[in-house]
Amino acid sequence: MTHSFKSKPESIVMQVACSLIVSDAVEEGVSVLAPQALDCETSSLRSSRCVVHGHSIDLQRPGFSGRKSDFKTMNGSEVVTAVYDFERHFDQRRALQWMQENWTTSFAFCGLYVVLVFGGQHYMRERPKLNLRWLMVLWSFSLAIFSIMGASRTGLYMLRILTTRGFRHTVCDTRFYTTPVSKFWAFAFAVSKVPELGDTMFVILRKQRLIFLHWYHHITVLLYSWYTYKDHVAGGIWFITINYVVHSFMYTYYTARAAGLRVPRPCAMIVTAFQIMQMVMGLVVLGLVYRWMHEVHCPSSIDNVKWGSIMYLSYFVLFTIFFYNSYLRGSSGAKGSKAE
Repeated sequence: MTHSFKSKPESIVMQVACSLIVSDAVEEGVSVLAPQALDCETSSLRSSRCVVHGHSIDLQRPGFSGRKSDFKTMNGSEVVTAVYDFERHFDQRRALQWMQENWTTSFAFCGLYVVLVFGGQHYMRERPKLNLRWLMVLWSFSLAIFSIMGASRTGLYMLRILTTRGFRHTVCDTRFYTTPVSKFWAFAFAVSKVPELGDTMFVILRKQRLIFLHWYHHITVLLYSWYTYKDHVAGGIWFITINYVVHSFMYTYYTARAAGLRVPRPCAMIVTAFQIMQMVMGLVVLGLVYRWMHEVHCPSSIDNVKWGSIMYLSYFVLFTIFFYNSYLRGSSGAKGSKAE
């Protein structure tokens, strides 16, 4: 947390008071947006305001206690976001240390995944397909709820940063990994790529056609997610939030299909279109990170930008081909296959 101190002694006193109030707010389960942009203005001890990222807080207002209900801008809009207990108590330092020490384990997960995928196909070759309808409903519904929750939490943080600090800051922001409202969901996103490998189990046990895009996507997104989280690089807020949003729609669609509901064909087209737009946005964000990483504080690495660009570009090509074959050309070969 950085501070801008005024020359007057009382300003220093109020600056410290403001810092303590913000700290207390965080301890109370309140996530103060951009607390690094902290300033106090005072003309006298009877008229002092704490400014948190441009939002004025009157420290002398009658009844002000520094709790959540007191953190209002002058026009009454909140500048804080309520944080759940499990989010506030999540130890992101320990999570980061674990990921830095164990991120290469993702290669072992992917190796085991490949063995089970192709070994499973061989095992099921002479066996009848299994009816896993309600297990699929439960599986897809669980992932849909998880994705919706993740999208709502990370999306709220990104929206506030976008509206208060601008687009560039959302691209270069790394506090996303440590801010109370989003730190748990950033780590959960990376870790969730392991259980999501289970999607393929339903394809194999139901003897559906397994396309290259499906297993290639699962492997590479797991590797890149762990590789990116360990360095807390810029762009993560966009990668994670968009993926949560797309998966919210995708797994909700899968849940409805598994439950036997008649889902209009355009819904499937929309889901795939969202996936393609996700890849385009991923390339745009990585391009901006590369452009800004040497101009402003936009921490990343050439290797991360390179591997991320290769991944997103390959996804864009493969999903576009899938979209064309499935919905435009009317290829029967795409039936029964899943892009993810």
